[in-house]
Amino acid sequence: MHRSPGWRIWSVWVLLCCIGVGSAQAATPKTVLVLGDSLSAAHNIPVEAGWVHLLDTRLGKMVPEWRAVNASISGETSLSGRNRLPALLQKYRPHVLVIELGANDGLRGLPLTALRDNLDAMIVVAQKSHARVLLVGIELPVNYGSRYRDGLRAVYADLAAKRKLALVPFLLKGVAMDPALMQNDGLHPVAAAEPTVLETVWEGLRPLLEPPHSPRS
Repeated sequence: MHRSPGWRIWSVWVLLCCIGVGSAQAATPKTVLVLGDSLSAAHNIPVEAGWVHLLDTRLGKMVPEWRAVNASISGETSLSGRNRLPALLQKYRPHVLVIELGANDGLRGLPLTALRDNLDAMIVVAQKSHARVLLVGIELPVNYGSRYRDGLRAVYADLAAKRKLALVPFLLKGVAMDPALMQNDGLHPVAAAEPTVLETVWEGLRPLLEPPHSPRS
């Protein structure tokens, strides 16, 4: 059957369009959204040195590619994070949400019941949006007393068990007790400590970046 030159041109155009669409889809990275406070907002250090930026660099080298979006704000509490989260989920539609909140609640001595409720509400709304959740815990200085400090640890552990979440028990593991790795305020890491913080988060995050296992037939 004879086909006109116009038919060939149309066929090539359709093929190029299909290739272009496929390439665009393949080039769109999945998103890890980080919702945290100053510990994730690179407080008093260059943004490029912060663990979230280091994470974004690592994710960008993966195949398929991921990216990290840092929605962390210094001074963020669990309540303000809870209020901001729905709009962030709608805007970025993350595949994974990292929640690193609670330090400012604890430093202000706010009720742990309120912290638990706020974190739980964030987890629920994130899971309803089909995002996997990594919950990142924090510790308080010893002068806050063992009862409050133990209660804070329990908030993260209990929620992780209740909602079947990945959990990083302490963001500053291997950092907080080393004065050389902490700023003068004793609360925030220096830039040289941020790679260690990233490795702590990565341990809990990495499994969430893998495709879900397909059910066995």
